[in-house]
Amino acid sequence: MTTAIEPSARATTYPPSLIALHWITALIFVGILAAVELHEFYPKGSPTRDLLMLTHKSLGLAILFLVVVRIFIRSRTAAPSIIPTPPAWQTAIAHSAHAALYAAMIAMPLLGWLMSNAAGRPAPFFGLELPFIIGENKDLAGTLKEVHEFIGNALYYVIGLHAIAALAHHHVLKNNTLHRMLPMAARK
Repeated sequence: MTTAIEPSARATTYPPSLIALHWITALIFVGILAAVELHEFYPKGSPTRDLLMLTHKSLGLAILFLVVVRIFIRSRTAAPSIIPTPPAWQTAIAHSAHAALYAAMIAMPLLGWLMSNAAGRPAPFFGLELPFIIGENKDLAGTLKEVHEFIGNALYYVIGLHAIAALAHHHVLKNNTLHRMLPMAARK
């Protein structure tokens, strides 16, 4: 069984691979949210609306693949210490928020994939069609859509609170929480 690699005494940031994956994921989230919000401005069946939903679905599945890589790397890398150490209740809230984000990054793409399949369509991934993992079931497709939308709406708040917390740690609490995840150029 592998254990987390302890950071050296000088490790004050996450490894570059995790930092890059974090910010790539954040950019992909912006694309996902923009595509799903903008598609409403176009009539059903229009090429632009279809392209926006194809983009939304493909980027969502990209998140699923990236989160698997993130979890693998994170499982082998200890988090750098927060200095000064926050109270236990703040750490517990942070861990809960991160668990919610990771759960959503897994659940949302899977729900979208299942929803497409239940609607009788393959899940698109940048020009590829992923295999069906369930058969057609219109009632289930409707239920999955409601759950997907509910979690998606909740994610707006969780992501917003995540960003606010990072800024509060940096500007108000004056600890290195944000600094640990900034790209090298932004830390200078």
